[in-house]
Amino acid sequence: MIYDLAILGGGPAGVAAGVYAARKQLKTVFITHDWLGQSNVSEGVENWIGDIKIPGLELSKKLETHLKAYAGKVVDIHEGHFVKDVQKDPLGFVITTDKGSFKAKTVLVATGSSRRKLDVLGADRLEHKGLTYCASCDGPLFAGKEVVVVGGGNAAFESASQLLAYCKSVTLLNRSGNFKADPVTIEAVSKNPHFNIIKNAIPKEILGDKFVSGIIYTDINSKKDITINASGIFVEIGSIPNTAYLKDIVELNQYGLIPVDPRNQRVTNLSGLWAAGDCTDGLFHQNNIAAGDAVKALEDIYLFLKAK
Repeated sequence: MIYDLAILGGGPAGVAAGVYAARKQLKTVFITHDWLGQSNVSEGVENWIGDIKIPGLELSKKLETHLKAYAGKVVDIHEGHFVKDVQKDPLGFVITTDKGSFKAKTVLVATGSSRRKLDVLGADRLEHKGLTYCASCDGPLFAGKEVVVVGGGNAAFESASQLLAYCKSVTLLNRSGNFKADPVTIEAVSKNPHFNIIKNAIPKEILGDKFVSGIIYTDINSKKDITINASGIFVEIGSIPNTAYLKDIVELNQYGLIPVDPRNQRVTNLSGLWAAGDCTDGLFHQNNIAAGDAVKALEDIYLFLKAK
């Protein structure tokens, strides 16, 4: 069987695309390992439009329920599949997973990305107990508290800016003496009197019993270990896009992200392929943006298939 569309990924982008595909009666195969993705671990997502605050797992279940309510005989859902390869075919594409293969005329990639984890003592034990990878999701939980941001890129400074809106103070730890962030962003955030920067700081250990109480870092110059008391540690050291399975057919950028046309989410170097959400080179990555990207893509996919 050849489907009209294959949707890869079960997060906000994939589910939004699946709902629209069902409504447009596009025969679709929906392939995902699980539902939602990075926000699954958040105790309270406060920026998902329509819900003032919702646990990540509950949001995940709502997305799954929504798609399954619409799927009917139009969208075939295959859970528990890891996508291993996507190849061009004379009639479209062949998608290979660890459990089988599927053919489709078009493909929407919505497999997101995975946060690069902080590999230090105590990080695994205290993850989601004060150590978090999402300032927009978990930041409000630390209102009035002193927190630390680990990282030196735009994402780190943008997270610090968000946190400064409600935290007592924000200290940014950067491994080197130079930042990867844009000078304009650095300057804007640094004007806040409650923002502190520590350079040449190598994180060594996350402190805390049941919840984070601080972080130990090693000063590169003095070689001394220094402790900072903090209620929250926000890690912004980059993400790893879940796109390796596309490397043979898509020209990924230097970060492994998929270049797309922001007007319609088409992959710029391969006809019949679209991408949405955190796996793309879009300027901003959030749940709401991912869902919007996917809806935009589905509108264009429908025209591609039905208005040729």
